[in-house]
Amino acid sequence: QVRLVESGGGLVQAGGSLSLSCATSRLTFSNYAMAWFRQAPGKEREIVAVIAWSGSPTYYTESVKGRFTISRDNAENTVYLQMNSLKPEDTAVYYCAADFTGSSVRIHTSRDDYSYWGQGTQVTVSS
Repeated sequence: QVRLVESGGGLVQAGGSLSLSCATSRLTFSNYAMAWFRQAPGKEREIVAVIAWSGSPTYYTESVKGRFTISRDNAENTVYLQMNSLKPEDTAVYYCAADFTGSSVRIHTSRDDYSYWGQGTQVTVSS
């Protein structure tokens, strides 16, 4: 069965950096756009960033633009999220997700478009 496994979360001080990884298996990775979502306590799960199968285009939610970078390695079936200049409001469980797009480079920002999800990794930013 398809698996998405996130890693790299942890506790960091405000202004610090973390790098998240999401390794996938049993997925034709290059047929999928990949995204990172996050969910803070008491809040809805929200989109953070999306990357098309080819690496472009990408999308970032406004609050992370200029601080976070999404990337992927199709040979390694892995998607990454580099998070810099972290803020306490970035504290959340971060999830990776896969959206089948075939050869299209379209990207979606609604969680309803994503078929596969990881179990999440906790990111905590202290002030």
